[in-house]
Amino acid sequence: MYSKGFILLVVAAAVSCQDWEGSWGGDKHKDYYAPPHYAYEYKVHDSHTGDVKSQHETREGDVVKGYYTLKEADGTIREVHYTADKHHGFNAEVKKIGHAQHAPAHHGWN
Repeated sequence: MYSKGFILLVVAAAVSCQDWEGSWGGDKHKDYYAPPHYAYEYKVHDSHTGDVKSQHETREGDVVKGYYTLKEADGTIREVHYTADKHHGFNAEVKKIGHAQHAPAHHGWN
């Protein structure tokens, strides 16, 4: 009988010594807001389809910056550098690199 009481007393003492405040969060402050940030990029160079493109983008807080390039059907490269934020909106600068090379027109008669 005394052994059951002793075990019950040990369990009760162990439970009362636990830091429940830390386990449940209690009054400890957790900052769930952190300024968002990320960075990513990708590249594609498919010689079978001719698909050539890339993109790079970063975000620091409310400001997004990046660029992308792609090969146009006429052989030129389109390069776009952009920024976006809540004060200035989306702004892009577009460049066309190279000279267009058009295939000769085929009319279907000789």
